[in-house]
Amino acid sequence: MPQSPSLSAAAGPKSLVELLRALVRRNEFALLLSLAVLIVFFSLTSGSFLTPRNITNVLGQASLAMVAGLGLGLLVIAGEIDVSIGSLAGAVGIPLVVIMNATGSLELGIAGALLLALCVGAINGFLAAYLGINSLIVTLGSLFVIRGGIYLYTGQKAIPDDVMLESFYQLGNGRLLGAVPYPALVALVLLVCFIYLMRHRPFGRKLYAVGGNPEVARLAGYDVKRVKFFAFVICSLLAGISGILLSSRLGSAVHVAGLGFEFQVVAAVVLGGVSLAGGIGSLFGVALGVLILSFLANGLGMLNLATEWQLVTTGLIIIAAVAFDELKRRAK
Repeated sequence: MPQSPSLSAAAGPKSLVELLRALVRRNEFALLLSLAVLIVFFSLTSGSFLTPRNITNVLGQASLAMVAGLGLGLLVIAGEIDVSIGSLAGAVGIPLVVIMNATGSLELGIAGALLLALCVGAINGFLAAYLGINSLIVTLGSLFVIRGGIYLYTGQKAIPDDVMLESFYQLGNGRLLGAVPYPALVALVLLVCFIYLMRHRPFGRKLYAVGGNPEVARLAGYDVKRVKFFAFVICSLLAGISGILLSSRLGSAVHVAGLGFEFQVVAAVVLGGVSLAGGIGSLFGVALGVLILSFLANGLGMLNLATEWQLVTTGLIIIAAVAFDELKRRAK
């Protein structure tokens, strides 16, 4: 039976109000608002902050953490964690540059780098998912093994790009139409693909189910171990892509590349609303968390705030985000 015009008119505003309330309650809205406040504040306090050059520079730098953050966010949603991604991001530069120097092929170098990332992800996933070893312990061990391997192989010296491939330099430093950094485009494409995966594909639903309650997911017919294994593999592959972009920006395989990178990514994931307990969060929130921390660091640097105070500020934000997540979890 068709509604009368009066009923439709009454339902319209009410539905709009309910929609606005739902949007306001979402974690992403608070993150977007925080990002907007940061940009406005630093724009008013620094004349060079809101310039096209500075904004695109920040986006280019943030893209590395965003790519790795997508993988880590996906893994944390599944109820696990990987703190070896920083060391892995630094390690993939070695096969990338060595193979590229030997063959003159960027494609073969990228294949070698991704193969290393795939192997590390498979080992971490097997130990954590199938053998049941705590993922923090497994990946902490991987962090030290990989970093030690980097130092041993390189002798704590950089491995330069001897063939001077222009395509290698452009990958991390080039800009589309002279404006948009290529790493930012890579991050955007991956963000869209993985948001689609998490929202519209069965594997995304399985990740949320496994992270929320593994036993219930198992009873529902999901192969919990397999889901977690592939989450580790994807996380390592995305960390590898981030490492490839990092090596390209540096123009070489540097032994200290990626040092401390894992903490930056973990901070963005937590700030983005992904619960460390698993099963809660979104990759769009992770992307916003990366942007907030990146613009915050850039703005504080323009205000000539000492690096020590930048670290303190970032740490306080992380603690506040974790505390807020815990309070929300207890309230539910």
